[in-house]
Amino acid sequence: MTRLASFWSGLGGDPALVSRVTAVERPGVLPSRLPVREFAGACVGVCALAAAELAARRTGGGEVPAVRVDDGAVATAFVSERHLRVDGRAAESFAPLSRFWRTADGWVRTHANYPHHRARLLSALGAPKDPDAVAEVLARRPAREVEETVTAAGGLAVALRTPEEWAAHGQSAAVARLPLVERVRLDAAPAREFPAVGGDPLLPAAGLRVLDLTRVIAGPIATRTLALLGADVLRLDPPGMPELPDQHTDTGFGKRSALLDLASGREVFEELLASADVVVTGYRPGALDRFGLSAEALAERRPGVVVAQLSAWGATGPWAGRRGFDSLVQVATGIAHIEGEKDRPGALPAQALDHGTGYLLAAGVLRAVADQADEGGSRLVRVALARTARELVASGWGDAVHGGEVPAAPWLAERDSPLGRLRYALPPVEFAGGPRDWARGPGVWGADAARWL
Repeated sequence: MTRLASFWSGLGGDPALVSRVTAVERPGVLPSRLPVREFAGACVGVCALAAAELAARRTGGGEVPAVRVDDGAVATAFVSERHLRVDGRAAESFAPLSRFWRTADGWVRTHANYPHHRARLLSALGAPKDPDAVAEVLARRPAREVEETVTAAGGLAVALRTPEEWAAHGQSAAVARLPLVERVRLDAAPAREFPAVGGDPLLPAAGLRVLDLTRVIAGPIATRTLALLGADVLRLDPPGMPELPDQHTDTGFGKRSALLDLASGREVFEELLASADVVVTGYRPGALDRFGLSAEALAERRPGVVVAQLSAWGATGPWAGRRGFDSLVQVATGIAHIEGEKDRPGALPAQALDHGTGYLLAAGVLRAVADQADEGGSRLVRVALARTARELVASGWGDAVHGGEVPAAPWLAERDSPLGRLRYALPPVEFAGGPRDWARGPGVWGADAARWL
């Protein structure tokens, strides 16, 4: 509970409420040299506690419901993409060019799941699409030269670093100055007034309208969690940039999905913003500012809004504007070195930076909403995968932990959806009286109208 208490304190929560959390420990799950099991449980635990706290506030201020964090549920949810089945078909994972490669002096990892990233990678390397040809090119070049060349072309490649090498990097220094979850009051907007909620299940986020401008995993997990808790979550994507189908399915539970060009559809966006309570963004820092989507600009047009921002590397520092994904952050920050064997890099047993950061972001939003009821003010909540990685590495590591498999069946469910018959991981956020599943499954990407329910 020590780590959970630390995270909760960082979110501004009442320390006394940590006693409301009960943990069910299953040491065999998420085996790793780093304490991934404990870390994952703490991320989910503070999210569930924030939800329970808000539930108590909205039902009259009684006792905060008891929270239960089961390692089995957490571990299953942290690899939800591996459990997903669509009409019996397993979800597609990393693309052939998203992997580790040997270089002339070490290792580099690339990310090419999206077609435009694959095209930029191949163009930067001057290589055909064939993996063997890419391997041949990379074997002749130094890892950090590859990193810079591919990055300059808008692609994604990161050289393997040790924890010590990352500690000496300018981006590491920038991240070290940040709290795990950054919380900023932006103005003096009036206190939030909540209508009471009740019913079974108890939905503490009922009535909240959430604009979801995120992609991939961490951001969509945060908004998927808010949808579980009753929020009306509307995901907006630009036309012509479809999300990976299985990724959309896995993270789309509880939400609606619409297409909107922020340049030509500005009037529609402003109508949505006018009654939005939360805006969540997952693009590179500053990438959306030209559309008036900086935290300050949003708060000016919609006083009382909560702006939640996610990035890979953090909002400041030499890498702040770079693209990034969980797998690449693991490589840069030394995690892949820690988890490696002999001269080969490794990886965490789950995309734990994505999943953990997603639950931390949702917790930050819930706590911001609760604080607004007392103090008012538009709020900024900000997280970064690299900052989450720093927290995990700082926890220390030891020899590889080898655990037995915990059956996932108790935390899996099935339902029909517009996408087919789904098998999926249940949400791990659990408190007495709260929801145990999403009210709706994922729909077809971009098929919903860009409007509130």
